[in-house]
Amino acid sequence: MNYLISFLLLILTASGCKKEDTGSIRAFYTPDQFVMGADLSFANQIMEHGGIFRDSGQMEDPYVIFKAHGANVIRFRLFHNPIWTKEVYKPEKSRMYNDFNDVKLGISRAKKLGLQVCLDFHYSDTWADPGHQIIPGAWQDLDLKSLHDSLYQYTYLTLKKLDQLHLMPEYVQPGNEINPGFLLPVGDRWHHPGDFIYLMNAAIRAIRDAGSESTVNPKIIIPIAQPENAINWFDGLQDKGLENYDIIGYSYYYIWSDVPLANISNYTEQLRKKYGKEVMVMETAYPWTLQNADNLGNIIGVKKLLPDYPANRQGQYNYLVSLTQEIIDGGGKGIFYWEPDWITSQMKTPDGTGSAWDCNTFFDFSGNTLNAINFMNSSYRF
Repeated sequence: MNYLISFLLLILTASGCKKEDTGSIRAFYTPDQFVMGADLSFANQIMEHGGIFRDSGQMEDPYVIFKAHGANVIRFRLFHNPIWTKEVYKPEKSRMYNDFNDVKLGISRAKKLGLQVCLDFHYSDTWADPGHQIIPGAWQDLDLKSLHDSLYQYTYLTLKKLDQLHLMPEYVQPGNEINPGFLLPVGDRWHHPGDFIYLMNAAIRAIRDAGSESTVNPKIIIPIAQPENAINWFDGLQDKGLENYDIIGYSYYYIWSDVPLANISNYTEQLRKKYGKEVMVMETAYPWTLQNADNLGNIIGVKKLLPDYPANRQGQYNYLVSLTQEIIDGGGKGIFYWEPDWITSQMKTPDGTGSAWDCNTFFDFSGNTLNAINFMNSSYRF
């Protein structure tokens, strides 16, 4: 009988370790080991507009789902005064999204689960990216000195208010994909690099000052879109005074980058060694389908899909595992997936109702988790 019990236990143990299509034995990482991040900036709005998330067929809070599958840091974007986020609804909604109150709610939900947080200051009333760095309406007519002071006060007071609520983020981005600079035209990185450094240092100093008065001292991430742009962007800025930051962050999207997946480790290592900073991928995505769940057109680059990674459930998972291992091989410290929660719902953007990203999420068209979410708990070689 003892022999039979031991034999059965051996079979059960072996079956529990069997490799499946979602990876090998599940591994959970701390942020100090490696950041497994997800940008869930739309989550609150989606839930308030009919979006339903399921894990193993059961309805569940998306924050809970991401923690259960290995996420350890949640990123939130912060717009300055995004009135348009309530005006797109008819009748107009009573509250804004991606403003301070919405970010506060998201951070609270993440922190209650023991997750760390990255706060992404867009320093604009709307999306900030390589093609859009529009100065907030409230700051439009300020001269350089006044803009510098306003930027400092806004950054510092935002973090202080969060800290007073025990919601200080562990990571902070002073700007989002700031390839051309930020707060344009004043903070133009290429045409007015001195003014850009002057403004960026105000944001950095505000983060440092707020962190010095808190039990949480945020790491500062300087974010650039696409790895091929990062080295030229950082060149010369250290000599001009851009030093007091911790992490170089870059977005890596197969649609818009010319860097092959297999070269990500090289770019990551080069940045890390050249500038002596940690390196993370702050945004990425890959599709699990070519279909669309609603009438809002999807953002997808069919012609740039990789042959080894078809747009299906396994292809999406395999792509993310390969990308994460590339980052690790280059000495990188983390990865964030952009809006894996943007399922279709009655949520509105200026482009329409639904989701332009439902082909890139970690959920199928019924809101059930896909195996790609488990890339965060796959076993990697460090």
